[in-house]
Amino acid sequence: MTTETTEKLQGPAVRQYSVFLANRVGALLEVVKMLSEARVVVLALSIQDSSETSIARIIVSDPELLEELCDRHDIAYGACEVAVAELEEGASDLPRLLAALLEAEVNILFSYTLLVRPRGRPLVAVHTDDLECASAVLEGRGFRVLRQSDLSR
Repeated sequence: MTTETTEKLQGPAVRQYSVFLANRVGALLEVVKMLSEARVVVLALSIQDSSETSIARIIVSDPELLEELCDRHDIAYGACEVAVAELEEGASDLPRLLAALLEAEVNILFSYTLLVRPRGRPLVAVHTDDLECASAVLEGRGFRVLRQSDLSR
């Protein structure tokens, strides 16, 4: 099955944005407030900082509107797709998820949890070197892999 066919049947993968911020007090609040005022909900957040800049990795309810707002306000960002997996048994499922990716020789580049639980279960976002393989392996091992439509309003 091709990616195009998979995307049509299941919807687009979850998009994660790396928003580049000056490393100063209030910079993240300004972006989150801008999104909130436009009714874009931040569903996941991870911060990586250095002495002069920070990268806020975020997943939002409305990716297209985030892009439009960042473009309008000259906020630099990058985008990539991530696998968002539901941990049915909670934290105790994490070793099984990691083992499945290791067995498939899928490299994890970074990972973080989401702030929301659409079905009352924890979610983990995983950025890998092979999204299609990671998603197929996780689904094959019984994990529910969410699509952007599962998280968007």
